Amino acid sequence: MDKDGIIPTVDLPCFFRGGDENGKKKAKELIGTACSKYGFFQVVNHGVPLELMARALELSKAFFEYPVEEKLKCSPTPGAPVPTGYLCKSEPLADKNEHLLMFSPESSFNVYPNNPPEYKQVLEEIFPHFTKLGLVLEGIVNECLGLPPNFLKEYNHDRSWDFLMALRYFPAAETEAGIGKSAHEDGNCITFVFQDEVGGLEVHHDGQWIPVAPKPGVLIVNIGDVIQVLSNDRFKSATHRVVRPEGRSRHSYTFFYNLEGEKWVEPLPQFTKEIGKTPKYRGFVFKEYLELRVRNRFCPPSRPEDLIHITHYTIPS
Repeated sequence: MDKDGIIPTVDLPCFFRGGDENGKKKAKELIGTACSKYGFFQVVNHGVPLELMARALELSKAFFEYPVEEKLKCSPTPGAPVPTGYLCKSEPLADKNEHLLMFSPESSFNVYPNNPPEYKQVLEEIFPHFTKLGLVLEGIVNECLGLPPNFLKEYNHDRSWDFLMALRYFPAAETEAGIGKSAHEDGNCITFVFQDEVGGLEVHHDGQWIPVAPKPGVLIVNIGDVIQVLSNDRFKSATHRVVRPEGRSRHSYTFFYNLEGEKWVEPLPQFTKEIGKTPKYRGFVFKEYLELRVRNRFCPPSRPEDLIHITHYTIPS
């Protein structure tokens, strides 16, 4: 576990090599408990090559060091569900970071940097490893929730909405609060994060912010709003944030294992009938929900009450 004993670490080799049913059982128990209590856990022996993770971080650091004119050569083009390519968030926004976003290597929406020359190849190589891991963890979540075999796999069969982000958070000044990403929950199914030695990711639990210390080769996993809504709050979409340190940039990657955009999301009957209460969440179409989240991300509302909260969100009739 992390230093505060909150975020468990789960060993996954048995899900990639086969056998070791006891190992699988233990891992599923840990993941089920973590998803119901915290919404966060960490995984090791997860199938993503460690040397590829290290190389991806190295190249993203090199890319973000280029002059802004060079980075803007891979600015977003119209038409993508979310803006692909390079985007920078600085003044006057509270979240001070820049990022590079890509869909699956087969997507026509991707806009890649020309430099470093090998960066595109590394991005395209690492992406499928996250897709495979997403399928594995989706199956574990499916079993932990007691759903019929392959229910989530069939419900969430379209991988065209998954995307990967490389991020650089700017150093905080002495006069700043140092927030790199404001407190939020993820609107997707499952998120994977790996960060450099600077760290900065924090999870909100029992009224406290718990730092998730960076560890080589470890992937951080959190449950998103889609799973929380489907399970009627059985599994948590935890609030988290990124804090920027003074004098140092923070680099990380985030992979969003998403849902097909037109999919309707509402609590599954077994999670409302068994408790004899009405659903805690109203239904939503993932595409419209994601668009609202993106809009809030890049054009923050002037009033706190205009922020998205999944407990109050519903599709207009």
